[in-house]
Amino acid sequence: MRRIDRKINNNEEIEAIIKKADVCRIALVDGVLPYIVTLNFGYKSGSPAILYFHCANTGRKLDIIEKNNTVCFQMDVDHELTTGKSACGYGMNFKSIVGYGKIFKVTDKQEKIEGLNFLMKQYSDRDDFSYEEKMLKMTSILKLEIDELTAKHKK
Repeated sequence: MRRIDRKINNNEEIEAIIKKADVCRIALVDGVLPYIVTLNFGYKSGSPAILYFHCANTGRKLDIIEKNNTVCFQMDVDHELTTGKSACGYGMNFKSIVGYGKIFKVTDKQEKIEGLNFLMKQYSDRDDFSYEEKMLKMTSILKLEIDELTAKHKK
């Protein structure tokens, strides 16, 4: 990270950013082209920490992951425009996270349910849902194992 003065090292502050974020962007490599997609997510702390996503059973994202499951991910919160007397005096306050890892399609039914529960907890603070068998079959769960993560802020 170039601006060390903006780096966030405190794990509690990093997890607060993750909890506050409402979407996560994942960047994939499709041959020689980048492909980025914005997704709802759930977070599981640990070693490794994990991000869970849900999607349809078919599509470009899954096709890319089958060929190359290395991803970059990003999320940001607390955007606040700051103004100045000239254009160069304007700026944006924020908190953000960028990380890298490997993403996998979850095949085990119990782990799919666990992933869905982490997703639901991100948005509802509940993780005690039940899921119809039909919906579990129609839904893919992706598991991103985080290898590296950095966080920064501008105040």
